[in-house]
Amino acid sequence: MERLTDEKAVFLLKNGDILTLGQQADKVRRQLHPGNIVTFIIDRNINYTNICVNECNFCAFYRRPGDKGAYLLSMDDILQKVQETVDAGGTQIMLQGGLHPDMGFDYYIDMLTTIKKKFDITIHSFTATEILHFSKITGYSVTEVLKRLQAAGLSSLPGGGAEILVDRVRRIVSPKKLMTADWLNIMRCAHKIGMKTTATMVLGLGETVEERIEHMRKIRMLQDETGGFRAFIMWTFQPGHTKIGGEKLSSWEYLKTLATARLYFDNISHMQGSWVTQGKNIGQLTLAFGADDLGSIMLEENVVRAAGTSHHMSVNTMTDIIKKTGSIPAQRDTAYNIIRYCK
Repeated sequence: MERLTDEKAVFLLKNGDILTLGQQADKVRRQLHPGNIVTFIIDRNINYTNICVNECNFCAFYRRPGDKGAYLLSMDDILQKVQETVDAGGTQIMLQGGLHPDMGFDYYIDMLTTIKKKFDITIHSFTATEILHFSKITGYSVTEVLKRLQAAGLSSLPGGGAEILVDRVRRIVSPKKLMTADWLNIMRCAHKIGMKTTATMVLGLGETVEERIEHMRKIRMLQDETGGFRAFIMWTFQPGHTKIGGEKLSSWEYLKTLATARLYFDNISHMQGSWVTQGKNIGQLTLAFGADDLGSIMLEENVVRAAGTSHHMSVNTMTDIIKKTGSIPAQRDTAYNIIRYCK
């Protein structure tokens, strides 16, 4: 199939018929993933602290040091959460937190080594934002930071921190956070040492349609170079309790963008649908718009919930949602290997 150009992708987002887009994206999904299998993972997001110096305008989760509700989990608390994840059949944990001004790099290394000593679980953790912070506080290069984390037990990086990879938008919504070139460089460095990652996108931050495609283009170009992205994951900005505020992007717009992304990313295998921000019904619909994966059962999630959006999922519900689309549900691991098919 001929590669979708930026101009054509913009046209589809602006003028494309949503049902036709869905059919085209679904066709691509079935070609890439024959057998009509839809996957999910059982994991837990462990937000080890909500104290953060970045104070992003789109975030309802962060607190300043000394604020009411500010916290830093103890190692015992973290280990308890990992134990609960393992007991629930989880295979992955995501450690993500604010940029705490008082925590040195050893804190994060110790966190990883302690977890890996006690549990056989994949650690898919730390966004590019955190990696850049570690580089700044240590003076190490990004590559050195990643190598040290990898040696301590880090397997892969989530794509968080990408938001919209256009500096015009980033200067408005997160002026203290890393810029586009930083995010791309961190992902490139991870891929070069054999560490796989995911790529993400947050819709509804005031970006234009053209800027959405610019975001996708930068990721597609890096994937052409490194081949290190396992999946593309997008969700919508949740405006509740944030400085930006505003209205949620419509599910209609989300589905159109998802389908266009499936057509655009001819070099990324997996496309994830977001039931976490869209709810179960739209999450189910994503499977007709190019998604082959529904992400995590999400034993714990705090960032989206802090913005006032909360949906819950169980293995039985996830299995039922997938089956009702005529697909075969399967639990996967971080690398998208199937662990078991669900009855």
